[in-house]
Amino acid sequence: MPRLRTKLIAFAGLFLAPLPTADAFGPTPNPVLQNAQSRLMAEFARFATLTDGTVGIAVRDLGTGETLAYNGDTLFPMASTYKVAVAGKILSLLDAGSLSLDETAPRLGRPLPIRTLLEMSLTQSDNEATDALVARAGGPQAVNDWVRSIGVRNLRIDSNTRDLLARAKIAGTGFGDEAVMESGLSAAQRTARDMPNIGFAQDPRDTATPRAMDDLLAAIRLGKALKPQTTAIILSIMERCKTGKDRLRAMLPPGTRIAHKTGTLNGLGNDTGIITLPDGRLFAITVFVMKDYKGRIMRDRIMAEAARAAYDYFLFAPDRHTA
Repeated sequence: MPRLRTKLIAFAGLFLAPLPTADAFGPTPNPVLQNAQSRLMAEFARFATLTDGTVGIAVRDLGTGETLAYNGDTLFPMASTYKVAVAGKILSLLDAGSLSLDETAPRLGRPLPIRTLLEMSLTQSDNEATDALVARAGGPQAVNDWVRSIGVRNLRIDSNTRDLLARAKIAGTGFGDEAVMESGLSAAQRTARDMPNIGFAQDPRDTATPRAMDDLLAAIRLGKALKPQTTAIILSIMERCKTGKDRLRAMLPPGTRIAHKTGTLNGLGNDTGIITLPDGRLFAITVFVMKDYKGRIMRDRIMAEAARAAYDYFLFAPDRHTA
């Protein structure tokens, strides 16, 4: 009888024991990689404390698809980073045979070739050149439709640069008096002190999440948005970007290849780009900072620190799996 009782207890234990989790049947997580990811995320959180505003960071290995993000799904004003989408739409027209890089469009009344306007827009962030391209593209909605057509969500284009700047500095966002004047300051005073327009920062128009901006860069670089020749054109121009020397590129090793585009408004600093590692691997990175009163130097530092931390992570962290 004791032996029978023992067998019954053992048999019942097979049913009463907890079932293994689904993870138990999959690959064992790499603790070294998990630790590296945790350290990177802790660094991103630390960088965010350098501002009294809001920081969004998204990084993505373009080979494996591995993505890490801090406030990656928060909407931020794109400012001039939207010019990447404008250039993409223009080059899609070239792919379709409905545009030539040698045709001209007027900038401040002077006709300039499309290729020149693209160069001015992406390397110098020239607003008038960009708006000439927006008009040639068919307007902001046409650019927005192209972004949707390549599968990018949570990135919307509602304005050309002139109208975007008007909303950034003046009332009309529909979020109350603070959109006109925070702390009793006029738009001109706010500009002089580099203070944010909180109403504009809360307006969903002309915004993107950091993840969505990486989606746009990935679609372009991986050939999902443009033909190989036009992909090479946009990336080569972005590699010649003259703005943002103290942002993403500032702390990278000398000679690091980076194709990027900056954006700047009162209390707001952005940079988004594709960085090439020494072994040829690529990662996309977007850093947005908004509602910041600390000033441009601190915003630039956050972008630079985030880029270097991501660079070291992707270069040294082990054992990634293809997405």
